[in-house]
Order: sequence, then structure tokens, then C-alpha cells
Amino acid sequence: MKILRNEKGFALLFVLILATIALLMTISMLLMVGKGSYVSGQQKRYRTAVEAARGGMESMLQLIANKGVPLYGAVLIDNTSASGQLPKKLAFPTTTWGAGVDNTITINPAVSSTYDMRIDLGAYRVYSKVVDTVDGNSGPDEGLVKSGVVSAGSGEVTVVSIPYLYTIEVLSQRQTNATERSKFSVLYQY
Repeated sequence: MKILRNEKGFALLFVLILATIALLMTISMLLMVGKGSYVSGQQKRYRTAVEAARGGMESMLQLIANKGVPLYGAVLIDNTSASGQLPKKLAFPTTTWGAGVDNTITINPAVSSTYDMRIDLGAYRVYSKVVDTVDGNSGPDEGLVKSGVVSAGSGEVTVVSIPYLYTIEVLSQRQTNATERSKFSVLYQY
């Protein structure tokens, strides 16, 4: 019983317990700082990939505005015949595209038939394709404009013509590291 009531070595034991607690706290702080740096780096790389995807999306929108005429730096992928798929995708609704025209949302960079356009933006390569085209609110003139329907007065509201709605898929990925990538789905009215 006297051994248990003896206080010799208590200070050593107390210091060892405090040292262990301090060591565990230091290790946990280092792990949190390291994990924070890793997450911060991942977010930076993702934001860079998103910006490249936005640039590729703008290039695709310009390509649509140019009716499929290639832009500087853009590589159009002609997958079928001399006319290619893109002019058909831009000018006709999806229901009239027919067989052989890819309208899936999957883009595989290794297979050129899965995208319509490829453009290099710095260290990133951006792939995009039109996956759906829908007629907008303006159809062909049926001879009823300004006659036979309403009187042409000052209170008449003119409907803005939107000939097509396009659904576009965009994939950007770093050329040297395919894990750094971003994917967009865009609905564009033109």
C-alpha cells in the first residue's frame, strides 16, 4: 500500500501525459494544414478548368453565330460526309437529324466522333458538341403578319424571334493531366 501512496515519479508521468497531448495536437494541426493546402490546390485547378470550359463555350457560341464557319484556332471535327454533322445540327431540329448523328451527352476525347469542335486554350483542350436542337418561337411566315390577325397600332407587341434552342455539352481538360477537367451543359437560344 505504501508504494501506491508514494508520489515519486508523479511529475514525470504528468509531463509525459502532457507531452503526448501536445504531440497529438501538433500532428493534428499539421494534418489539417496539409489537407487544407491539398483542397485549396484542387479548387484552384478546378477553377482554371472551369474558365477554360467557359472560353470553349464562348467559342462554340461564336461558331453557332457564324453558322458553322470555323474560328481561328478551332478544329471542327467532320465525322460523316463532306458536309459533316455540325451544319445539320445547327439548321434542323434533333428529330430530323437521322441515324448516324451523335446526340448523346457523352464526350470522349479519345474518340473524335463524340464531339463537334476542339479548341486549345493554353494548357487546356476544350471539346464541345451540339446534342439537341429545338425550334424556337418563330416559325416560317404564314402570311398573317400585320394583316388579318390584329390591327397594326401603337400598342402592338412584336415577339422577339428565337429560331433555335441549342443544348451544348462542353468538356475541358488539361492536356498533360486528364484528371483536371470540367464539364458544362449549356442551353443557348439563337
